[in-house]
Amino acid sequence: MAYDRREFLHLFSTGVVATGLPARQSTAASHQRIKAVVFDAFAILDARPVSALAEALFPGRGSDLSNAWRTRQFEYQWLRALSGRYADFWHTTGEALVFAARMLHLDLDPEKRAQLMQAYLDLRAWSDAAPALASLKQSGLRLAFLSNMTSKMLHSAIDNSGLDGLFDHVLSTERIASYKPDPAAYQMGLEEFRLAREEILFVAFAGWDVAGARWFGYPTFWVNRMDVPAEELGVSADAMGRSLADLVEFLKTRGLVR
Repeated sequence: MAYDRREFLHLFSTGVVATGLPARQSTAASHQRIKAVVFDAFAILDARPVSALAEALFPGRGSDLSNAWRTRQFEYQWLRALSGRYADFWHTTGEALVFAARMLHLDLDPEKRAQLMQAYLDLRAWSDAAPALASLKQSGLRLAFLSNMTSKMLHSAIDNSGLDGLFDHVLSTERIASYKPDPAAYQMGLEEFRLAREEILFVAFAGWDVAGARWFGYPTFWVNRMDVPAEELGVSADAMGRSLADLVEFLKTRGLVR
């Protein structure tokens, strides 16, 4: 069943979240509610090197290219999903790059295109990721990626970052030929873990993913690394921080992490 925000907060008790201040402990019974944590890829993976490479290849225009590329990247994914003409994250990322370069009148030759695409296979985790994930794993929580990125991209990032053995599942929406926030994407977490919605904490990077996870019924933590405002979509994260260290502290105050 869908998880009401007020019920979630009552379940874990009230307190100051993601500020480093203490929060009241929840009851012993509620400690057992969250059994798995599911992450959007970019809550863990640092995509800034892609933008840095864009600037190196197109001095003074890299920011414009990165912004246009990222916007069209997600627009293409959602348009294709809605139209029943699915193409995976790698394919749509390439299409979006070509469009963004043309729109900005940049000379995207095959070599530069290949370099920028390869940057997505070279992604590494944020510096706070490995210790945070290890803490969660050592505390008995089961972990998974649930991402629009392809399985190849996700496994490359895991290898690049030395995160092998930390994830119970690596879930790509390519399996369902759609994209988050399609409810079928979030459903994969339930099916793989064989848990109820309220037993899985979803950790989002983007505000729209916060909304998708909340609409689906997941209790949700927003790793708001870019310090952006919440989307005006009628729902909000149950808790928020700036890093995965904040996520660990949040779960520690609830007795879920040692």
